[in-house]
Amino acid sequence: MLKGIPASSGIAIGEVYILEKETFCILEYRIKKEEIETEIRRFKEAVEETKKQIAEIKEKVKKKIGKREAYIFQTYLNVLEDPLFIGEIVKKIKEERLNAETAIREICKSFPHRFKLVQSEFIQERFRDVEDAAERVLHNLLKRPMLSLSHLEEEIIVVAYDLAPSDTASMDKKKVLGFATDVGGRTSHTAIMARALEIPAVVGLREITKKVKPGATIVIDGDKGHVLINPTYTQIKRYQERKKRFLIYRKKLESLKSLPCQSLDGREIELAANIAGPEEVDLAIRNGAEGIGLYRTEYLYMNKTSLPSEEEQLEAYRTVAEKVNPHSVIIRTLDIGGDKFLSPLPLPEEINPFMGQRAIRLSLEMVDVFKTQLRAILRASQYGKVKVMFPMVSSLEEVQKAKKILFEVKKELEEKGVSLPSNSLEVGVMIEVPSAAIMADVLSKEVDFFSLGTNDLIQYTLAVDRVNERVAYLYQPFHPSILRLIDNVVKAAHRENIWVGACGEMASDLLGMAVLLGLGIDELSVAPTSILEIKKVIRQLNWEELQKITTHLLKLSTSQQARRYLESKLGKKIRKTLKGD
Repeated sequence: MLKGIPASSGIAIGEVYILEKETFCILEYRIKKEEIETEIRRFKEAVEETKKQIAEIKEKVKKKIGKREAYIFQTYLNVLEDPLFIGEIVKKIKEERLNAETAIREICKSFPHRFKLVQSEFIQERFRDVEDAAERVLHNLLKRPMLSLSHLEEEIIVVAYDLAPSDTASMDKKKVLGFATDVGGRTSHTAIMARALEIPAVVGLREITKKVKPGATIVIDGDKGHVLINPTYTQIKRYQERKKRFLIYRKKLESLKSLPCQSLDGREIELAANIAGPEEVDLAIRNGAEGIGLYRTEYLYMNKTSLPSEEEQLEAYRTVAEKVNPHSVIIRTLDIGGDKFLSPLPLPEEINPFMGQRAIRLSLEMVDVFKTQLRAILRASQYGKVKVMFPMVSSLEEVQKAKKILFEVKKELEEKGVSLPSNSLEVGVMIEVPSAAIMADVLSKEVDFFSLGTNDLIQYTLAVDRVNERVAYLYQPFHPSILRLIDNVVKAAHRENIWVGACGEMASDLLGMAVLLGLGIDELSVAPTSILEIKKVIRQLNWEELQKITTHLLKLSTSQQARRYLESKLGKKIRKTLKGD
């Protein structure tokens, strides 16, 4: 049994087809001075050929799967059109007189060093996109066709070191039962495509390609992230039964899509989705999301090495706004810094980047970049219900400065004749720093809503690096200080008649979600794939009972006491709800 990361739910049982990662035997040689321009032209022709191929795949995916999945391939085109990426390779050819293949290989070899300080799974996945784009250019330089999964004759399970979006796009859904990879995470394009195709998948297995042989039977458990190699007859029967139950369970969950998200005693909760880009909107809608509660805009800055233009941002924001209309989309302004520092912005290395120049601090420092984003957000508000949210606010002054810049941008657009909605754009802040949570009574007078970023709020309040395994045990969502801070935020907001949402991991955890509801949270924003299950649980809970439970929780002294109490009051009920009809 191998343990990986669950990427797409479901059970798959079948024989292994290993998709080998191609290795290139690149002959390194120096070119003559008079050959430099010819070599650069050869490289650029390969880039143009690759762009044509990607554009064709993008169009094919758009027709076959959907616009959301097709948008993934824009990442590749962004890389291949990026002057810095192309420029570095051209510079290698010019200055070191290297052949184009070697120049590409040398630039790609430098990527791991550039990304080594980045802990964000999202950024690591975009790095793999750049690698894949470069590999496609190499294929065209060497006149070698790419491997394809489009001509499979039997039903198989694909096992690979990694799968590019183009690999998954070309596969025959009727023949590919599931797939498993050595690398990848939930935000990888491999995972996104798997969910779109509704193919069970487990990624990040590390050594699956070394552990299995072609033709071996394996079981993929896309819910738990397990892969069972050479299962016994009894195990296969057990998983076949689970697969049957899973399909029935999913069908029952889907019946909840049109039902309101409300507790047994009638308390309504807005249940929205977190997304990282337009390609995830359709999945959110299919799962019954009531809008987008957190649109992370970082991906626009991280997919490439040049800043996104106002028009590029407008197109992305407009796509989301139009798709979720009449529901709203909350666009979080640029949250670069901490574990998301790699971008085209000239950010200095910091000893402690998590507490350095990041998020709203960076936006207020780089006003031109901030204004470009705000212009795109304001213009996108013409196409749907758009709200804006500022991240990592720690003081009233930051909110006032950000709002002032927003007002200036709005005035500039109106003076240019840009037609904006008559109702003003709603402005919110993320409460993820203890100072903001303590000052919630002051901040609530300045904004239209709060959104609790529980991941960072817990991390900063308890002084725990949540990705550090040595202190991870200290990361406790039910720590008395966290519960009291959230209680303070909700009460301060409601006194000023503004609503409060929650968008961190605590909102997706079923016990954590129940606590947030009991504390008075008005909205939850979670991963699209979690929506229906959370709705199922909420519809079996009693809000008045949750309020009594959280009132008692606030009197407890330790995280352990809180978790034991919650388990005794809600644990069994939640598990029973998930198992029942």
